[in-house]
Amino acid sequence: MTGQGSGGNVLAAVCSFFIPGLGQLVQGRLVSALLFFVITGLGYFFWVLIIPAVIAGILHLWSIIDAARFTGPGSDR
Repeated sequence: MTGQGSGGNVLAAVCSFFIPGLGQLVQGRLVSALLFFVITGLGYFFWVLIIPAVIAGILHLWSIIDAARFTGPGSDR
């Protein structure tokens, strides 16, 4: 069961909630996981500048949604 809302996607979304990109890593998407982790981490690191922190918050939310909506390669959306 790899469709949207499956148990694996819920687990991936919860993982991405705690660490951005971890959900993508659980799903086996290494490049996406690395990009979400690095970009969001840099944004949170520069939180003093406010704009990067806002962007990081948006990317963190996007990471969670992306992990929850992933349907797998070759499947119809």
